[in-house]
Amino acid sequence: MKETRDKARELMKGYCRVCRVCDGKACAGEVPGMGGLGTAASFKNNVTALAWVRLNMRLLHGVTAPDTSVSLLGLDLSMPVLAAPIGGVSFNMGGGVSEEDYIEAVVSGCRNAGVIGCTGDGVPPVIHESGFGAITACEGYGIPFIKPWEGGELDEKLEKARATGCTVFGMDVDAAGLITLRQMGRPVSPKTPAELEAIIARVHGWGGKFILKGIMTPDEAMLAARVGADAIVVSNHGGRVLDHTPGTAEVLPEVAAAVRGRLTVLVDGGVRDGADVLKMLALGADAVMIGRPVSVAAVGGLQEAVEQYLATIKAQLIQAMILTGTPDMASVSSRILFNG
Repeated sequence: MKETRDKARELMKGYCRVCRVCDGKACAGEVPGMGGLGTAASFKNNVTALAWVRLNMRLLHGVTAPDTSVSLLGLDLSMPVLAAPIGGVSFNMGGGVSEEDYIEAVVSGCRNAGVIGCTGDGVPPVIHESGFGAITACEGYGIPFIKPWEGGELDEKLEKARATGCTVFGMDVDAAGLITLRQMGRPVSPKTPAELEAIIARVHGWGGKFILKGIMTPDEAMLAARVGADAIVVSNHGGRVLDHTPGTAEVLPEVAAAVRGRLTVLVDGGVRDGADVLKMLALGADAVMIGRPVSVAAVGGLQEAVEQYLATIKAQLIQAMILTGTPDMASVSSRILFNG
């Protein structure tokens, strides 16, 4: 991946330094860009919280070829990984590749790797249009995320998303505080339970499933279940909307416990390798979303690099499973975590 990272560093100059360790320190306050808001405490907390989670090594067992596959939300995946919805190549990533080429690389690369890519939304229209186009080209294999727009824009984009042929839809309510959108005159806002219930009922009427992204507390997780969400994403939007939040790995156990058996729990924030994937599952997640590293791969080497990065994640996950005595995803539990 060195060549990919070097190319990405060149193309993303001034927007992302493609640091050896993507921890939010060098890019603090760089929003727009790939950094975290303000002091970047939320971004940095995501990384440090997950880094503090440690694994128990066990080798007195017969696990030599772990099964990484999972099924969730009607999707069969080669491993419990999704590409997080990130867009805005021109103002977040430097514009070194086009929005269309970027999101096509993510969605197609994920499909070829046996996982699934999520697409983003925002201003200008090319962001969601490119995402919808990439999902359509993959015969509906992708998950479109739509921001919590005010007014009729939300309804219009839901209908456009439906036309892609996808079966799972998402809303990143954690985008409600994005300063970039208000700067562009396109406000987003939090959604009431009644509003969410109506949106989710509409998607269910199409036979689709709905993901609510941006849940950081057990009470809101339970509320998401009550309004009919099929899944949540424990997420602070990569630390880009509210400074000084805890890392997602810190809140995940309590959030997951609050809704276990009621809906699918996804999580993002600071996931950088296959061992991180296993940690998040041991903390209670059913699958993880990976954001910035996938974006770096897509900018630096398009689809081939996305596939290569995901292959690396899978190899690391298999290694971590072998070294913790974990035969398959259903066997992952807090038992593999060190709690000393």
